[in-house]
Amino acid sequence: MPIKTVLNKGLVPIKIYTDEIESSAMEQLINISKLPFIHSHVAAMPDVHMGVGATIGSVIPTKGAIIPSAVGVDIGCGMNAIRLSLKAENLPENLKKIRSAIENAIPVGFDMHKRIQAKNSTVKNLDKRLEHILDKHIAITKMMKRPHETWTQQLGTLGGGNHFIELCLDESQNVWIMLHSGSRGIGNTIGRYFINLAKRDMETHIKQLPHRDLAYFNEGTEYFDDYVEAVEWAQDYAMSNRREMMRLLIETMRKVLPPFELTKEAINCHHNYVAKEHHFGENVFLTRKGAISAREGELGIIPGSMGVKSYIVEGKGQPDAFCSCSHGAGRRMSRAAAKKQFNSNDLVVQTQGVECRKDTGVIDEIPAAYKDIDQVMANQNDLVDVVHTLKQIVCVKG
Repeated sequence: MPIKTVLNKGLVPIKIYTDEIESSAMEQLINISKLPFIHSHVAAMPDVHMGVGATIGSVIPTKGAIIPSAVGVDIGCGMNAIRLSLKAENLPENLKKIRSAIENAIPVGFDMHKRIQAKNSTVKNLDKRLEHILDKHIAITKMMKRPHETWTQQLGTLGGGNHFIELCLDESQNVWIMLHSGSRGIGNTIGRYFINLAKRDMETHIKQLPHRDLAYFNEGTEYFDDYVEAVEWAQDYAMSNRREMMRLLIETMRKVLPPFELTKEAINCHHNYVAKEHHFGENVFLTRKGAISAREGELGIIPGSMGVKSYIVEGKGQPDAFCSCSHGAGRRMSRAAAKKQFNSNDLVVQTQGVECRKDTGVIDEIPAAYKDIDQVMANQNDLVDVVHTLKQIVCVKG
């Protein structure tokens, strides 16, 4: 499906890949398009919806500047998936034991490991780089309780909100492990620190912005390079966090499942990050807030809501989308609205056949709170090809 709408209400066009977009998200996109350093246009993916700081499902190319709130606080949030050599027939009938094993191996919510689990070389590399950042920005340390213990013991943990771990079956009944997480507490702290720093840094100019959340660092100014260094660290930490979690999950699955091998279909990708890329003749900082890279031939993961479907996709490298696609189904209602409208009985019905929590604590993640993943996929058939369709059978939520 080609671009559905092109808006021209700012300094650059906004190219939108869906008809389903609320007015608040539209307003956020228009505000971004009014900034003087946006290159070419802004792209809005089929799962676009209102976000904090900037629109979720937006792809924003900037020249000579970065907007910290567009990257947000869950820096490097993304997906990891791998296919096992097992088939559905190899799994036990009762999947509760598998779910319990996952919950015992991976801390969720605010919990963390009691001791460092990751390889010493990974921790040392991240620690050395982080110390350099903290030396220049001591306030980050003051924002966290026991920062070193926290980030090292959170390496290989899930977090809360919409983060999850799933066991899935594809169209050939192959078993997959899939997970969704980011840079945990340290990424959140780094994000909040630099968002506030950008607002303070622009204090005399902030009233001239379309919205104060769009405060930015200009290349060459005092904090620009510091932010780039910090955000790259947080993105690497998020990637390492998912890698460590997957290692622990595979180790755990070997204890509760028949012997298996890992396939070559392993993907670890960000969907909330900034990267240096080349588009429409210019080198830019490309912020994908709720979008994944979908260059030609590149594999990616597009998860649906809990209890529906997810997709392994191959990018088509669509230039107008800045070689990107959606990062998921996208919310169609807020968490508060979902809690008001649905109850635990609704959750039981909508997650039938999935071994997962079905209590009021996860009502805000009910499938009906999200857009129709089939429609989202139909709206981006110009952006990706579907390689595998996955159906969740076990889901652990943060």
